[in-house]
Amino acid sequence: MTNTKPAARPACAHFSSGPCAKIPGWAPHLLNTESLGRSHRSSLGKARLKHAITLTREVLQVPDTHLIGIVPASDTGAVEMAMWSLLGERPVDMLAWESFGDGWVSDVMKQLKLKDARKLTASYGALPDLSAVDFGHDVVFTWNGTTSGVRVPDANWIAADRKGLTICDATSAAFAQAMDFSKLDVVTFSWQKVLGGEGAHGVLILGPRAVERLESYTPSWPLPKIFRLTSGGKLIAGIFEGETINTPSMLCVEDYIVALEWAQKLGGLNSLLARADANAAVVQRWIDSREYAENLAQVSATRSNTSVCLTLKADESVPKKMVKLLEAEKAAFDIGSYRDAPPGLRIWCGATVETSDLEALMPWLDWAYAQATA
Repeated sequence: MTNTKPAARPACAHFSSGPCAKIPGWAPHLLNTESLGRSHRSSLGKARLKHAITLTREVLQVPDTHLIGIVPASDTGAVEMAMWSLLGERPVDMLAWESFGDGWVSDVMKQLKLKDARKLTASYGALPDLSAVDFGHDVVFTWNGTTSGVRVPDANWIAADRKGLTICDATSAAFAQAMDFSKLDVVTFSWQKVLGGEGAHGVLILGPRAVERLESYTPSWPLPKIFRLTSGGKLIAGIFEGETINTPSMLCVEDYIVALEWAQKLGGLNSLLARADANAAVVQRWIDSREYAENLAQVSATRSNTSVCLTLKADESVPKKMVKLLEAEKAAFDIGSYRDAPPGLRIWCGATVETSDLEALMPWLDWAYAQATA
């Protein structure tokens, strides 16, 4: 701890866990504005939407067996669309170890009111017993718990010969953590996370087993228009070719394309993963060398490399004071823990964050802690 202010600040102090830091060097002039003011159903609009889908497949390494669509209402909309359209055909196991997973559990049990829904939970910092999952059931889970900083270690716990579907909320994992799409029937994310895009749009990825379910099963409840993926018992294929359900922001789409093209130039998915790993390592080294800080994730193999959550051995008012001090100094913005999580800090380490900025931030954490506990 030190009462002396560090000499240097991060060049970019944006460490929010969503919306996240823009790509390095981002500026408005990078955006292609030709599609702005045009219909998203024009040939140009559809071409740009399809281009975004194609780049997503290439950068995220989504196999040709899976379809990719741009949908409304961010990752939340994509998850809800999947659950309301697909669940109910068989029992479902709902996994939750942080607030967003709890939200999906609540929606299934209180809104859809599925009687055969089973809840497998863990407290913040841990994972449920993954060996207890019944793959004769559908399974809904978050790959990376954004508000707890705990992720599944891999996809090895998912049965290859499963009878049910796996529905994975991957919003804080996509483009930062390796995912085995052969084990994932539905994947959702928002491009506002690891690629630093703008909010309000979600991405829905469907595997062949999910498509088969959609075309063979009709839920007993009515579906709002923005949730409908089929018409006359057949998949609406246009959704996965750039024909969105409702009007998207082409400005946000163009911004997403810029981020995807940046990722390609960087070296693709492996480079994105390496950047997130290097960033998280900076924070973990700091935690390991401080007696007053701990990673909320108890097991190293399940620690997030994007939403790194930490607790402090201090009164719960201390992290709140630190957040205000750091923001006032323009050293770090938006690093308080999520409102439902244990008091602490949450530092985004996704690929758009520069490692040098995290290295510059660490001395500021010491300064802010000293000030907050004085």
